[in-house]
Amino acid sequence: MTSKHGIRSLSAVLLVLAGCASDQQMLANDQDNALRVAVRRGQFEMSCANAAGTVLSSNILQPVLWNGLERAEYTVGVAGCGKKATYIAVCQLGSSTCLAIAGRNAVDWQ
Repeated sequence: MTSKHGIRSLSAVLLVLAGCASDQQMLANDQDNALRVAVRRGQFEMSCANAAGTVLSSNILQPVLWNGLERAEYTVGVAGCGKKATYIAVCQLGSSTCLAIAGRNAVDWQ
């Protein structure tokens, strides 16, 4: 009996440890989705299929409510065809869902 109890306890500890990831690991997991979404928006708004992006900063957003959805925020710089813009991409952690919104761009696209 103690052998089964020990195995169950060890299994529970391993599951908890496997579920622990640092903020940097969580941010790295969603970074590609955030970059893709922001670059696609930039390409559309700039009318520039060759526009490319770079992640300028990232952080974990605290949930509004206790036990709320955890999100990551990425600031992405997009440049191409002689134009530059910044976008804020927000992704739900553990999901491929991301939304890119315009940063404070003072660029006239015309």
